[in-house]
Amino acid sequence: MQFADAVASRRMVRAFTDQPVPTEVLNRILALAVRVPAAGNTQGLDLVVLEGAQTSRYWDASLPIHRRAGFPWPRLLEAPVLLIPVSSPDAYVERYSEPDKAHSGLGAGAAHWSVPYWYVDSAFSAMVALLAAVDEGLGAVFFGQFEHEEAIKNALGIPADRRPVGTIALGYAAGDQRLSKSARRPRRALDEIVHRGGW
Repeated sequence: MQFADAVASRRMVRAFTDQPVPTEVLNRILALAVRVPAAGNTQGLDLVVLEGAQTSRYWDASLPIHRRAGFPWPRLLEAPVLLIPVSSPDAYVERYSEPDKAHSGLGAGAAHWSVPYWYVDSAFSAMVALLAAVDEGLGAVFFGQFEHEEAIKNALGIPADRRPVGTIALGYAAGDQRLSKSARRPRRALDEIVHRGGW
């Protein structure tokens, strides 16, 4: 598949079959998901991967059984793989305390970063994983953890000083896809978005 085709055909898939993702396919996606830019080559990214029955720990923490009856995307819970990009703000502060970066002042603490690059770099990883899934013939969706972040961290043993930036469900798309309300919104035209030569 050509890169442009992967980008153009990527969609947020919210209904999966329970067919397992072959190990070699998942490993190729993971290998690409870590080949992303990192500010100062900090490499403050970790990936938590849950497969098969392991995914129930995630769902039990974020969507308890008593709340599942009204959940609008029940086949999302059938995704055989959950991938969680986890960032380390402290790693970036430490890296920018080193002699070659100290002049930036960013080593003084996370509050000194006008743009938290630990989220930017983790988002790069998530986007590469989404595109790699398309290239492998899989469906994928990225979604936030919001008020469930602490429960998910506790359930999965993610260290307290780390920040999961969201969750990616991966697997084979089920045939009964329906668009979310967000997906039905029209896209802005390219000439409305692109400001050549300035705003």
